[in-house]
Amino acid sequence: MNELKVKDSGAKFAHVSVGNLGSFEGKQFVKDVTGATSCEISFGSLANGEAVPFFHSHKANEENYIILSGSGRFQVDGDAFDVAEGSVVRVSTACDRNLKCTSARPMVYVCIQAKEGSLEAFTMGDAEITERKSLL
Repeated sequence: MNELKVKDSGAKFAHVSVGNLGSFEGKQFVKDVTGATSCEISFGSLANGEAVPFFHSHKANEENYIILSGSGRFQVDGDAFDVAEGSVVRVSTACDRNLKCTSARPMVYVCIQAKEGSLEAFTMGDAEITERKSLL
């Protein structure tokens, strides 16, 4: 299983890594390591034929699954459909969900969980252009 490693951190940021996604195995939650207060992000990996071991639903949080590699099947309540690298699936609250890997190579995915209906401003609606000397 991959272990989350803190790469850099400061008063206003945390940089962590799960390592090479090509060899990532298991499930890693990052909120506690990064100190995030707005959402939970997890990395997951399923081997061929493997499914998440349970269906689940959330009371307050929607989830967004981003498939990074591999392919499989996703089920939301009574609907099941194919997913593959590049797929993004948003799942509302109060419904069951699960996913299963059907590809020969592992299915690696990111899941972002945040309170449903809480996004008020985004992209440039919540941004401000600033002036700063680049250290890049």
